[in-house]
Amino acid sequence: MRIVIAGGHGQIALRLERLLSARGDEVAGIIRKAEQSDDLRAVGAEPVVLDLESASAEEVAAHLRGADAAVFAAGAGPGSGTARKGTVDKGAAVLFANAAVSAGVRRFVMVSSMGADPAHKGDDVFDVYLRAKGEADAHVTRQAALDWTILRPGALTDDAGTGLVRLEAHTGRGPIPRDDVAAVLAELVDTSATAGLTLELISGSTPVSVAVKSVAGN
Repeated sequence: MRIVIAGGHGQIALRLERLLSARGDEVAGIIRKAEQSDDLRAVGAEPVVLDLESASAEEVAAHLRGADAAVFAAGAGPGSGTARKGTVDKGAAVLFANAAVSAGVRRFVMVSSMGADPAHKGDDVFDVYLRAKGEADAHVTRQAALDWTILRPGALTDDAGTGLVRLEAHTGRGPIPRDDVAAVLAELVDTSATAGLTLELISGSTPVSVAVKSVAGN
């Protein structure tokens, strides 16, 4: 498969790129800064330098054509203000989804957040973030041309992955290592039977592949 990942230098994305490349997939990661390119090459991914805050849908679509799947894993980051929650967490996600539709890429996996909700109340930065993620998710779910799956991880940690998770429509809150999020994403990209599902993810007792097969109905 050829898989294009938005936010290619993110902590989850770099882990995902390593996993996909190791299993033989062709992986491209979209990054804002050319100096991040070597980090992507080190994990087996092709760097694509493109700023999703200023690019057009057609520019993004040009890099998506011929891909088998697209993964949105970009984010403004915890140090950013409310404005970039709108331009990255919502705006870039909407742009990437629209570009996937234009490029004819059906399989679309969205990395969202536990608690994402377009109707979330509040004006703190995290409130704005959850609202932006919810609005982006809502846009993706309206795209009939996409076989979308939305993944909403719990509290992200840098602990070593265990390979054991809880993946359901509603899990309740809990932590999840970034290693395990990447492992679940790698399985989801390959599992189009999860199309149309919004899934929450926390650490649990079920092996990743079994958890994904379970929600896919296998």
